[in-house]
Amino acid sequence: MTTTPSATLRQVIGLDGRPPRLSESILIMIDVQNTYTTGVMELEGADEALTAGARLLERARAAGAPVVHIVNDGGEGTPYDINAPIGSIHDRVAPVDGEPIVVKQFPNAFHATELEKTLHDLGAAPGSGKDLVLAGFMTHMCVTFTAQGAFNLGYRPTVVADATATRALPGPDGGVLPAAALQAAALTTISDLFGVVVPSVDALED
Repeated sequence: MTTTPSATLRQVIGLDGRPPRLSESILIMIDVQNTYTTGVMELEGADEALTAGARLLERARAAGAPVVHIVNDGGEGTPYDINAPIGSIHDRVAPVDGEPIVVKQFPNAFHATELEKTLHDLGAAPGSGKDLVLAGFMTHMCVTFTAQGAFNLGYRPTVVADATATRALPGPDGGVLPAAALQAAALTTISDLFGVVVPSVDALED
């Protein structure tokens, strides 16, 4: 039996589904830390996502788009120790002078952080005409909940799918939910309501 997909919530309520232009956006790189490239938190497809993220970052800078980097701080001795190599932003997407770094401790990068103020300072208040482009780790966690946080504040976030990655997790039935299935589910959740999802940076015009 063939299952016909229903309309997304975005389609039902008439939200814009067009990808933004990079030159009219702010790029938010979420938790692209060494945490996710080695050890207990290594993600499936992390290297490919880093390659895509580095290309996205290069294109955003070339288009004149402001860039904001997010890091998750889990504290000393954890895989998220931002003062140790394991928790540092990966060299391939390292900030350059003038690009702000926002520290968070919750999946939603807007919660209890300076992110909203930082975006306002960059001229990106909701309704300003500046869209948000999101990339980073993990798709099912901080990318999804930051997209939701942006949506809740009135922003129009867009997630670049190939610049995100996640990992296999225990499923509710006692089995294993493969990373590819969780990746697809997370991106589908985002595109149902919280934002636009594009397959790659190539889907975005400068």
